[in-house]
Amino acid sequence: MEGARKSVRAMESHFTDQLERRDRVLKDTRDVITASSRAIIGVHTGKPKEAAKELARAKVLLAELKGRGSGPLARYIISPEAEFVEASAVVALAKGKPVPTRETLGASPEAYLLGLLDTVGELKRLVLDSIMNGDLRRARRLFGVMEDLYSVCSPLAVYDHVVNGARRKIDVARMLVEDTRGLLTEETRRESVNTAMARLEKKLGGRTRP
Repeated sequence: MEGARKSVRAMESHFTDQLERRDRVLKDTRDVITASSRAIIGVHTGKPKEAAKELARAKVLLAELKGRGSGPLARYIISPEAEFVEASAVVALAKGKPVPTRETLGASPEAYLLGLLDTVGELKRLVLDSIMNGDLRRARRLFGVMEDLYSVCSPLAVYDHVVNGARRKIDVARMLVEDTRGLLTEETRRESVNTAMARLEKKLGGRTRP
């Protein structure tokens, strides 16, 4: 049994090391997620410089995390990496730039897909903000991106057993797109009515009929 005891003691040391590494990785994942979330908040609150700063911080933290999260711990990287993909896409789109490619971000296929799907929800917020600010042109452009992201990603629902949560996120993205389409359609009709009324007032010399 002495040989077995030595093996078990060695295993205990190995497991302890793995547990400590896991705890460090989980803490680091929270830091990446927090920085990515702050970047998105910066976009929604009209603070582009702060958004860019937090996104750059998230990128550095994620690179460090990847260096420590190899092997069995790699599965813990997907979530913070997806958050970084989402933040990168939102920051880029808010600037009128295209969605960054997976190669540009250096993201895994799983994280890139999940990040793009989460971007759909943030795009709805940007569409609503644009509507509230009276910028329907921007709202339509952002909605077009929403539709494109859903259209591109939806066929990958069949890989839900490979990318955990993909099908659910795709279903959510579909509902968000449909809901936003309804809101944008209603606002477009309202704008058309207002434009027609303004033209009528002008035609009548600034006076509306009783």
